[in-house]
Amino acid sequence: MIESLFLALALIGLLVSTYFTAVALRWMRPDAQWIPPFCRLDEGTCTLVVFTPQARIFGVPNSLLGQAYYLALLIGVLQGAALQRPWVYGYLAVAAATVVLAAYLSYSLVYVLRVRCTLCFTSHAINTVLFVLLLATL
Repeated sequence: MIESLFLALALIGLLVSTYFTAVALRWMRPDAQWIPPFCRLDEGTCTLVVFTPQARIFGVPNSLLGQAYYLALLIGVLQGAALQRPWVYGYLAVAAATVVLAAYLSYSLVYVLRVRCTLCFTSHAINTVLFVLLLATL
């Protein structure tokens, strides 16, 4: 049961971060017609977020790091290792870092950029839930 929840959240996170990465690297338009309307990045608000300095850590888009994290979590859960010791501690450390980064990025969205980006907040919420779930496996 908990594995299914991990897989679902990591898959949603992977899809969202892949979309952000494709927009950040200009591989696709943020308002592509095949993207469901509730997910499309608004040209005047959400898209601006992708191109701010806060959207890059270590010189690469945050979403690209998110893709690596979600993919590693998906693989780890599918192999049965992610939720077992000692692997869970590594995943937990990365998840804790995503929660800290999410707090900073959420603050930046609301108070610095003054942008309400639903997909950004969705991604931050997913990271927080994944962290709590990983804690619960200890």
